[in-house]
Amino acid sequence: MGLGGVVEMKLIFLYSLRNLFRRKLTTILTSLGMSLVIFVFASVLMLAEGLKKTLIKTGSYDNVVVTRKSAGSEVQSGIDKEQVSIIETIPEIATDSNGKKYIARELVVLIGLPKLGTNKLSNVVIRGIKENSMSLRNKVKLIKGTMLKWGSNEIIVGRRIAEKFEGVQIGNTLKFAQREWVIVGIFDAGTTGFSSEIWADVEQLKQAFRRPNYSSVIFKLSNHTDFEQVKQRLENDPRLTVEVRREVKYYEDQSAMMSKFIKVMGVSMTIIFSIGAILGAMITMYSAVAQRRSEIGTLRALGFQKTTILIAFLVEALFLSLTGGVFGLFLTSFLQFYTISTMNWQTFSELAFSFTLTPKIIAQSLMFSIIMGISGGMIPAYKASRERIVDALRTA
Repeated sequence: MGLGGVVEMKLIFLYSLRNLFRRKLTTILTSLGMSLVIFVFASVLMLAEGLKKTLIKTGSYDNVVVTRKSAGSEVQSGIDKEQVSIIETIPEIATDSNGKKYIARELVVLIGLPKLGTNKLSNVVIRGIKENSMSLRNKVKLIKGTMLKWGSNEIIVGRRIAEKFEGVQIGNTLKFAQREWVIVGIFDAGTTGFSSEIWADVEQLKQAFRRPNYSSVIFKLSNHTDFEQVKQRLENDPRLTVEVRREVKYYEDQSAMMSKFIKVMGVSMTIIFSIGAILGAMITMYSAVAQRRSEIGTLRALGFQKTTILIAFLVEALFLSLTGGVFGLFLTSFLQFYTISTMNWQTFSELAFSFTLTPKIIAQSLMFSIIMGISGGMIPAYKASRERIVDALRTA
């Protein structure tokens, strides 16, 4: 492109922006329509990302989760004592300075608790743990009260459970499985799913719920590269009927179904809203073409090419869509400070998580706004570029 072409494009760009500012009300209303679409689109992606991030962060790369083969979650799994004893003998399990293995037998069950403000019952995960469970989850920190005593009916409660459910403060008593359980501490597991659980002594929990089996076995590898070897050995052992996954993979699988549902539902809604926004942009641009026919004719008479006129109106449409996209993302960014609770479809229990905005979501949202701008502006821009000079000048 020569110097004349550069000057021409610069002039046409300034011309497009000037016309947008001349039609302030139309510009604002059209941009707001597009910002609403981007708000919905980005919110859905942030919701799915927040769910995925919360569950994946729950796991540790060095930890391995062993569940019954084909069990979708720990709630549906069962491993008997004999199988647990076989798993505990594998040499790849990491040990502490005293030679004690980092391995824990755990049990996961559900109970119903009333939510704050609504008094409606919602399922909550009760996890039976062993002493090593805490050392396997280094993200878990006791923030109030004391640790539960092993062999007792004492329990500790996740921070998000304490914030969103009634009667789960230190000193209170919960009644389930025909026993009274005393809350002695509150723990924080950051943004992981453990913050939405209640923990108790696994042996006491087994007796109370009359469960002969454990839900899972969790252990830490001394060398994370041994995973495939351990997986193959345990899954091929005829004495066992188990599935072996890295803890991060286990929780990633937990998020897959719900994350997909959120995206499908949200994107469907976004497409419906985007059709309205595209039509709004198209009407706006058609109106601009009709009002500026004489200007288009003058530009063509001065030597501006059809392609330049096409680009000029596309620039206007893109400016409208990008302005709306940026404003929509700005509004969406505030959702990061909001925590919601929903049901984890794999465990049918309450799970609290936050909206998560990532660079990928920002890029996807801006790209979607560009697509809307081009879709809404292309036909009016093409019409403007095809205006005959004589016909356009007659409207002057």
